[in-house]
Amino acid sequence: MARYVDSACRLCRRENLKMMLKGDRCFSDKCALERRPYPPGMHGQSRKKITDYGIQLREKQKVKRMYGMLERQFRVFYARAAAMKGNTGENLLLMLERRMDNMVYRMGFAATRSEARQLVRHGHFRVNGRKTTIPSLLIKAGDVVTLRERSKKNAKLAANLESAERRGFPGWLEVNREAMQATVKAYPARDEITIPIQEQLIVELYSK
Repeated sequence: MARYVDSACRLCRRENLKMMLKGDRCFSDKCALERRPYPPGMHGQSRKKITDYGIQLREKQKVKRMYGMLERQFRVFYARAAAMKGNTGENLLLMLERRMDNMVYRMGFAATRSEARQLVRHGHFRVNGRKTTIPSLLIKAGDVVTLRERSKKNAKLAANLESAERRGFPGWLEVNREAMQATVKAYPARDEITIPIQEQLIVELYSK
């Protein structure tokens, strides 16, 4: 897991954006991007010409690593987004945001998406009262995600929730810290996803 996170953070520095894979560290002065806003190595500040294909591929790889997905699973999500009505790129992003592991991260129960994915797999959460261990489960508007009873005493989860509360929660989520549960009030709108993603580049890549 450490190797995966470190490689993703190297991508974070190359792409010059925060991917929030280091939890609270991404919000502090210890963030590598804040300390050195250019790629590592002796040639980090030199400029290299990147093709249009390279730009599109980087954007797709960035989003894959951000949400912790493999290529095959990402393609399945893209195919489902393309089959839906509306803008394919926006459909894809909204589906990724609705994943169970991402929801747990957004609700503040986990510091990173990888930690959220592990918590879901270990059965720490209930959706509308039913246990789920599927990180890719798509959460619907009106669903209630609750931490199981014996996990509510977990100090790490409580600390994660407290830290997230200080940063603030998305407007489409209603988090009850006392009950250790969150309600999805509505699906997120595109302008509520503040991560700098150019989803049209991904659509262009898969359209070739």
